[in-house]
Amino acid sequence: MTPLDTTTLPSLPAEVARPCYARSAVTAGIVHIGVGGFHRAHQAMYLDSLMNQDEALDWGIVGVGVMPGDKRMQQALAAQDYLYTLVVKHPDGRHEPRVIGSMIDYLFAPDDLEAVIERMTDPAIRIVSLTVTEGGYNFHPVSGEFDFDNPQVRADLAAPSRPSTTFGLVVEALVRRRARGIAPFTVMSCDNIQGNGDVAKRMFSAYARARDAELGEWLAAEVAFPNSMVDRITPVTAQADIDELAARFGVSDAWPVVCEPFTQWVLEDHFGAGRPAFERAGVQVVEDVEPYELMKLRLLNASHQALCYFGYLAGYRYAHEVCQDPLFVDFLLAYMREEGSPTLAAVPGVDLEQYRLTLIERFANPQIKDTLARLCAESSDRIPKWLVPVIRDQLARGGQIRLSAAVVASWARYVEGVDEQGQPIEVVDRLKEPLMALAQRNREQPTAFIENAELFGDLAEQSRFRDAYLATLASLQERGARATLETLIQSKGTA
Repeated sequence: MTPLDTTTLPSLPAEVARPCYARSAVTAGIVHIGVGGFHRAHQAMYLDSLMNQDEALDWGIVGVGVMPGDKRMQQALAAQDYLYTLVVKHPDGRHEPRVIGSMIDYLFAPDDLEAVIERMTDPAIRIVSLTVTEGGYNFHPVSGEFDFDNPQVRADLAAPSRPSTTFGLVVEALVRRRARGIAPFTVMSCDNIQGNGDVAKRMFSAYARARDAELGEWLAAEVAFPNSMVDRITPVTAQADIDELAARFGVSDAWPVVCEPFTQWVLEDHFGAGRPAFERAGVQVVEDVEPYELMKLRLLNASHQALCYFGYLAGYRYAHEVCQDPLFVDFLLAYMREEGSPTLAAVPGVDLEQYRLTLIERFANPQIKDTLARLCAESSDRIPKWLVPVIRDQLARGGQIRLSAAVVASWARYVEGVDEQGQPIEVVDRLKEPLMALAQRNREQPTAFIENAELFGDLAEQSRFRDAYLATLASLQERGARATLETLIQSKGTA
């Protein structure tokens, strides 16, 4: 067994790819906040690819953890000289391991806030990137405005030189750079949020404005916040992944990452202090991200919702099980072709039919083991953003909405909390209690769930949607998920 660190790189098995550049030559150019599996399978991988081409050696990553749980990963990676193994799992069972070397440091903010702020103040740092999840942007789920009631935010505004939040750390570093005559870095969001750069700009500007009105205006005018669309299915690393890496390849890695073969990054070319030549590593650098973003949200993300509730109710527990079932594949493709895709503008360079078929192949990859429980979680944040806009667009254009309405009905049935075998369902959602209370009324008042205006607006008043929703909900309750899907496929195109 070979423990992973700089000294053991030459002795790793031949089938384990490793950096072909001297890591001692890599210097910091990016601070990344939120070092999770996705960042390590995505942005860090793209930079590693550039470095393997003898490019971007001055764009090494300094990771930053701000959450208490980040301490364990920081310690694990520090013991490995910030190296880790990325294992690409192919559908045929082939595993492709590769050691990533683009991260050269990892700071845990609660241990030394000053070190983190000063690292971001360093002129060598030209990008601060983020994967902090949607919740990390601190906006109200309904209004979209910055949440100043957050206790940590209030504490940071009271003592701005000793911050604990991402907002406080980044803004304090920008304040120091400005005072020292150093140009601001670019803030690059890599989170799965529509208009992620625009959202980041609004939230960071709001925080800065609350700290000082003039500071907020300066930040909004001078700091670049590029939008991006990111995509790669990256399950949470399990102990089985660690054990499998050791058994298959003889590598002892405390925190490897597993992912699918597919990867995509569409990035707006809007940077204030330079950037790596990302396009040389396969990144699509474009002027406008929105067409690609809507494609992903309304086809990939919405399809995840289309498969997860129906699949769970039918007894499946993994996405690949659902997408190896021809009935479900027919349903997903019908949704994508007849309801999701008609709401999209042209997507430059993309064949939408090939994209749709690729999504099914990705979802059906048995090596990834993406759980339906994960896809079903936090639906109150997902359905309104990914599926409700499809319904509204289709209603406005007179298009079909039967399948989209069916997805909403499957969510309402799922939130009843009991599957078709009578087993309890663990609903995970910030609105769990009120949602389950509404779902308990599905039989006596079947429109109760969609009358939640916070999630659905006035959709309950739209007769085409309401009728399609009620028909599917009744069918799910009386006949079950499979029989309901069979009817939907037979009658698709009629509503």
